[in-house]
Amino acid sequence: MWRKLRTSQAVRTALGRGMASYLRFVWRTQRVVMEPADLYDLAEVQLPMILTFWHGQHFLTPFLVKPHHKARVMISRSADADVNAIAAEALGIGTVRGSGAQGRDFRTKGGFNATLEMIRHLSEGTNVAMTADVPKIARHAGLGVVTIAKHSGRPIYPVAIATSNRILARSWDRAAIHLPFGRAAVVAGDGVRVPADADAQEMEAARREVQRQLEVATARAEELVGRGAPQLPHPSAIADGNTQG
Repeated sequence: MWRKLRTSQAVRTALGRGMASYLRFVWRTQRVVMEPADLYDLAEVQLPMILTFWHGQHFLTPFLVKPHHKARVMISRSADADVNAIAAEALGIGTVRGSGAQGRDFRTKGGFNATLEMIRHLSEGTNVAMTADVPKIARHAGLGVVTIAKHSGRPIYPVAIATSNRILARSWDRAAIHLPFGRAAVVAGDGVRVPADADAQEMEAARREVQRQLEVATARAEELVGRGAPQLPHPSAIADGNTQG
């Protein structure tokens, strides 16, 4: 039945707007702590920036955007992702449709055009956001966000959001379904810059640094909401690209 419903634009619109309303309610009922505490002061002088996060941790990120900030998020062109796109736009975040897919899928799934569009928005002063990991390889940072940073000259800021009340979906990314009336933690990394003339080795080093900062931020966010820091992968696993979510 869902296969039939998912083709209905009216159904997708209703679901997207419903999701936005629910997430707005969840956020308003959280006791939020940010680390560093002066996160917005530090970020303001770095704008526009590239915000990145893991798949499954993205649902509350629209609420990090201040009213005077312009922002767009990259979202897949798939039919299922339409719901996420509608929700993001209902929350005031513009969208760029395309996938961060790797290899041959990079062009067929709109990744190339989406990358160019993200770079253009950054050049116009708009902040952009995207997941660091590529479906369906959870918690392994890809080169997409690093490529955008290289060609735009803008910094990458890894961020993690955790809530004390949540349900983890049985999906490949273990998406967090946040529940109201709890505690939320927002933790940002130190940021990553990629030189315009970065070679393949430097790009890989930047990718690994994004990976490291996301792992550290995620562990700290979980700790702040009382869940305890999850076990981080061994540094050699990150270097070899063998991390698992």
